[in-house]
Amino acid sequence: MTQTPTPTRPLPVPPRVARFFVLLAVFICAACGLVYELALVAIGSYLLGDTITQASVVLSVMVFAMGVGSLLSKRYQNRPALSFAVVEGLLSLVGGLSILLLYGSFAWLSASAYQPTLVLLAFVIGTLIGIEIPLLMTLIQRIRRQEASEAVADLFAADYVGGLIGGLAFPFLLLPLLGLPKGALMVGVLNAVIGVAVVLWLFRSELTRLAYAGLAVGLVAIVTILGLAYYYAERFEVDARQAMYRDPIIYADRSEYQEIVITQSLDGVDTRMFLNGDLQFSTLDEYRYHESLIHPAMAGPHEDVLVLGGGDGLALREILRYDDVESVTLVDLDPAVVELAGTDPVIRELNDDSFQDPRVEVVNTDAFQWLRDNTDDFDVVIADLPDGTDVGTSKLYTVEFYSLIAQALEGESRLVVQAGSPFFAPDAYWSVSRSLEQAGVDVTPYNVDVPTFGNWGFYLGALHGAPELRVPQDAPELRFLDQSLLDAAQVFPKDRREGDVQESTMMHPRVIGYHQDRQSWRGY
Repeated sequence: MTQTPTPTRPLPVPPRVARFFVLLAVFICAACGLVYELALVAIGSYLLGDTITQASVVLSVMVFAMGVGSLLSKRYQNRPALSFAVVEGLLSLVGGLSILLLYGSFAWLSASAYQPTLVLLAFVIGTLIGIEIPLLMTLIQRIRRQEASEAVADLFAADYVGGLIGGLAFPFLLLPLLGLPKGALMVGVLNAVIGVAVVLWLFRSELTRLAYAGLAVGLVAIVTILGLAYYYAERFEVDARQAMYRDPIIYADRSEYQEIVITQSLDGVDTRMFLNGDLQFSTLDEYRYHESLIHPAMAGPHEDVLVLGGGDGLALREILRYDDVESVTLVDLDPAVVELAGTDPVIRELNDDSFQDPRVEVVNTDAFQWLRDNTDDFDVVIADLPDGTDVGTSKLYTVEFYSLIAQALEGESRLVVQAGSPFFAPDAYWSVSRSLEQAGVDVTPYNVDVPTFGNWGFYLGALHGAPELRVPQDAPELRFLDQSLLDAAQVFPKDRREGDVQESTMMHPRVIGYHQDRQSWRGY
C-alpha cells in the first residue's frame, strides 16, 4: 500500500513531479548505459572481427561488474544524491571516451593491449551502472515512500524501456548519423547533463554549498572534456588509423559492413586495400593470387561464371580476358567496395575497368542467402571470400554453404575456393577440404607463394572426380602461372599436409577455432 508522501527534505516541485523526473533520469541513464555496452561490442568486432567473442567478454564482465557495483553502493547510501551525481559524472566520462581509448590502445600500443583495456573499461562501466540503481531506489523512496515491490517495479520499468530505446537508437540513429566515436561522446554528454542536473535541481537542499559548487564545476568540466574530444575525434581517428598502417592512407571510409582503407607507398609503387585491417591485395603481387585463383578453374567450359566475393574486380579482370565468356554474375555483400573499385582511378586501372564490361552483373547481397534463392547453373564458380575467422564469415566455409554451391554446378562445371594459408593456418585449410567433400564436391588442393600474403592455398573442385589442375589451352598471356608451377603447387611439405581435422558446419563452425590456433604464427 502506498504511504503518505514524506520527503526528507523540501523539493522544488511536488513529489509526483519530482518522482517523474527521477524516473525520466532512470530511463535516459539506462539508454546511455546500453549504448556504452553496444559500443564496446561494436568496436571489438570492427577491430578484431570476432563479434561473438567480443560480445561474450563485454556482457559477462559488465554483468559481473554490475553485481560488484550493487554491493559497493551500500557505502554511499548515506548521501545518495551526491553519490548518484558523482557516479553519473564518472560514467559519462568513461563511457563517452571509451571508444577513443580502445581505438588508441589498439593503434598505438598493440593488439595484445586491446583486450585488457576492453575488460577494464567494461568492468568500470558495469560497476558504475551497478552502483546507480540502488542509489536511484533510495532517491525515489525519499521523494515518496512506497512498498518496496512497487518502487522496484517502477524503477525497473523505466530502466528496461530506456534500455530498449538505447538499443534501437544505437544502430539506427547514432551510428548512421554520428559514427561510433562521436556517438559515444554525444551519449556521454547527455548522460552527464541529465544525471548531474537532476541532482543539482531536485536535491539541492541535500547538498552542502561546497558539494553543489563541486558538482556544478564537475559537470562543466566533463561536458568540456567530452566536447573537446568530440571536436578532435575525427583528427584522432585519422592519426590512430594511420598508426596501424605502414604506408600513408590515401582513402578511408566505413561502410555499413566494414572499414575500407587504401594505402600507397611514397614512391607510388605499392597500393594496398584493407578491409577491417585485413590485407585484400597489394599491387606488387596481386596478379600471383588472382592468376592462381582464376585460370585453373577456366580449363573447361566457362561461358557462364559466378563470382562470390571479389568486389575489388581483380578476379573479374582475369575472367574477362577470355573472349568466350558470355556472362559473369558477381555477388558481393558490400556495395561500397564495388563502387570504390569502379570509381577509384588506381583500382580501376588495376582491374582494367572490369565493372564497365556489359557481360558483368553485380548483385550486392549476402552470398549464402543469394545461393539459397538461386536456380541457375554455372560453368565456373569462384569463391573469393574473406577467411572464416569469425561467425559472420565462417558460414561461408561450411558444408551447408558448399552444398548450396554444388546445386549451382552441373556436368563439367568447376569450383575454385580460396582457403587461406596452409602454412599459417593448416588445420583451417584442410578443414575446407573436408567440408567440400561432405558437400559432394571432389577437390584438388594446391598452394602458391604470394609474398604479401605468404604461402596461400586453394581448392579446385568438381562434382564427378577430382579435377585436373592445368592451365587452359586458350589462356591469355600470364605473368606468374604456368603448367610447371601448377604441377609443383600440388606438393605440400610434410609438416603442412592434411592432419586430423573435421569439417565445419553452421552448428559447429570449427573453422573459427582452427584459425584461432596461433601456434603456426609464432616468430612471424
